[in-house]
Amino acid sequence: MKKIFQLIVIALLSLSVLFGCKENKLKALIVTGQNNHNWEESHIILKKILENSGTFNVETSISPAKGEDMSSFVPDFYAFDVIVLDYNGDEWPEKTKKNFEKYVKDGGGVVVYHASDNSFPAWKEYNVMIGLGGWKGRNEKSGSYVYYNNRDELIRDNSEGNGGEHGPQHEFVIEIRDTEHSIVKGLNKRWLHSQDELYSKLRGPAQNMNIIATAYADTSYKGTGRHEPILMTIEYGKGRVFHTVLGHVGSEKVHYATQDAGFIITLQRGAEWAATGEVKQQLPEDLPNVGSAFLLPNYKFYTLDELFAKAKSFEYGKAQKYLYLISNRIREAKGGSEKLKDFENRILKTMQSDDATSECKNYFCRELSWMGSEKSLPLLNELLKNDETSEMAQFALTRLQQQ
Repeated sequence: MKKIFQLIVIALLSLSVLFGCKENKLKALIVTGQNNHNWEESHIILKKILENSGTFNVETSISPAKGEDMSSFVPDFYAFDVIVLDYNGDEWPEKTKKNFEKYVKDGGGVVVYHASDNSFPAWKEYNVMIGLGGWKGRNEKSGSYVYYNNRDELIRDNSEGNGGEHGPQHEFVIEIRDTEHSIVKGLNKRWLHSQDELYSKLRGPAQNMNIIATAYADTSYKGTGRHEPILMTIEYGKGRVFHTVLGHVGSEKVHYATQDAGFIITLQRGAEWAATGEVKQQLPEDLPNVGSAFLLPNYKFYTLDELFAKAKSFEYGKAQKYLYLISNRIREAKGGSEKLKDFENRILKTMQSDDATSECKNYFCRELSWMGSEKSLPLLNELLKNDETSEMAQFALTRLQQQ
């Protein structure tokens, strides 16, 4: 009986931990249902990204279709820690607007995602919340057009005219301006963002706003020739708003903008900051840089097992992304002997696989040449017997013998 009682206690403790962890997650609500972009896919992508962080439980509130009766659309904002806006459509009921204003003023968190900054041009408080926005109707003479020029000076232009435009989608470099902000702290100061719309000429009240990152709008892509705001935070009452203009999802088959690692990281961390005022998420091991756009088709970062599995099929002329990510992690080990031993074991296991290509083996010979041990010598000597791998095996052996 004593053993049975102990087993019951252990089971109950396990359940309490399981459900406790679930309860400890932040609650996010994605508001969608109308948009000039492909909201049917974008809200599903946003849900995946947020849940993949391990920080959020995500629900969705879908509005009536465009032109239908909106009077019953009254989401319970107060049941959530953060509201993610993927909406650009008909006006909300007045009750919903007032509830939303109060929710944010009382300390609620908001993420303004991409085309949501186009919405509600006549709703004054919404414009204050989002800091800057676009298109027709929003930008009266009193509106502020905010950007960085090439001398890194913050400019506000109160000129007339409608704001908000973009040229053709293209890759562009994101430049962090507030490197100490918890949303972006630890990221590379500059990284190449994948194919996306680069919003320009956003105007608005720009009150209590901090521009975290900008991007240069190249004139060759019908840009302004100036740096434009990309990531922003806004204080509204006690509430916090994170505004990202990134993440276009249209009719194309592949949504490169939302697969971008920088977009994923900043959305996850920006949502946590909006909800709590701080960021506890750890940065992933693989960070975007200016070398090439870093895409994550499954909206989550790769484990080492996944990277080595993909590395087996490498062939010359194909993308070396997975190999580079492994190499970067080896270098991040910073000479730690135990970590390097683990990498060496993984490399040897991969090279000994029947389905590992000669190109894969040659690449890893280069890595073993500087961080391998005596354990690598038998395999390298075996690779000498193969014409496709003998040259790189000899290179690795020579370097190891010189150490």
